Amino acid sequence: MQVVAVDAADAFWDDGAALRACLGEPVPRIPPVFGYDERGSELFEDITELPTYYLTRVEWALLRANAAEIADRIDADEIVELGSGSAKKTRELLAACQRRRPTTYLPVDVSREMLEHSGRTLCAAVPGLSVIGLWGRYEQALDRLRTEPGGRRVVVFLGSNIGNATPVERTQLLADIAATLAPGDGFLFSVDLRKAAELLDTAYNDPPGHRAFADFRLNHLTHVNRRFGADFAVEQYRPRAHFVERTGMVEGHLYALSDQRVRLPRLDLEITVPRGGSINVGFSAKFDGERLDDELAGHGLTVEHRWLDPEWQYAILLARKQALAAANSAANGLTPESGEHVDCRPSHRRTHKPNVKRCMDVPPRSRTAVHRQTREARCAVRDEVPGDPGRPVR
Repeated sequence: MQVVAVDAADAFWDDGAALRACLGEPVPRIPPVFGYDERGSELFEDITELPTYYLTRVEWALLRANAAEIADRIDADEIVELGSGSAKKTRELLAACQRRRPTTYLPVDVSREMLEHSGRTLCAAVPGLSVIGLWGRYEQALDRLRTEPGGRRVVVFLGSNIGNATPVERTQLLADIAATLAPGDGFLFSVDLRKAAELLDTAYNDPPGHRAFADFRLNHLTHVNRRFGADFAVEQYRPRAHFVERTGMVEGHLYALSDQRVRLPRLDLEITVPRGGSINVGFSAKFDGERLDDELAGHGLTVEHRWLDPEWQYAILLARKQALAAANSAANGLTPESGEHVDCRPSHRRTHKPNVKRCMDVPPRSRTAVHRQTREARCAVRDEVPGDPGRPVR
């Protein structure tokens, strides 16, 4: 097992250009990469254990139930995982792949400590697996891979992390992923489909008695303070997330309990956050399946198969990079052979067997149980946030 730096050592933490630009937006924003230092990575693992955070449990169950079929379908020599973290869920898939052929796993993460720990764990758990950690940002890792020859490759992006960016940022990331794949290579990713705002608000805030989300979001400020000499008064902010129906995104904010004036001397920047104003520390887009298929087609990626949990409306999808002519035809809804118009999206007609796998491993808590906690959880947060915390501050 080895770890290779794809950025200049850890200099990517000190690249303040993106942070400066985001803090200058109408609602100041901290890019999500600053949430995943060593401490932030540990805190996110705590989030995945929360009783109301369904995403990890549902995705893990889908992988356990379908790992063999997914491994058969991706049929890859190299598995590149963006934002690998602990790789606990990916282990199921890697074991299935290694049983079929010698497999090289290339996890990409900004936490070197997490890469080293997960790599050692995987090598012990999956005999014969080759692990090469890529330490740095997604863009730099993908750029490096484009210059290195390899076998058949699949890029993996789990945790519905494809939604953790603005639409513009997601478009650029999909373009980078598509450019890294050769025709026939795969893109395996997961998405959380749109659902009731009440359920999403519950899932993305701490239930009573827990602080995982709060500590994770506040750690963005702690990290920026340490890295850029900023003076965010961490104790003067209260975290809260809410689903914005208009944009289809969950937004994680830190609301100021009093007027704040923040200096970032290493960026030659000063910002103000009024009482009740906020700093955005994360997005999580919830997807419409048809629009997502169209978005992928614009990058030459065609969805080949999907594994859906119908209760939680959470899916793992396998897309395939098409040859240029086929990609242009698919984007226009045409078959390359005949020019005939086709619907590239899954059929809703009952005359065809749906291309869907139901997750048979029922999550520990049902959606009904989660709903019962909603009112208590939302009230607990509302009492701590000044102004109107139920809506984003614009």
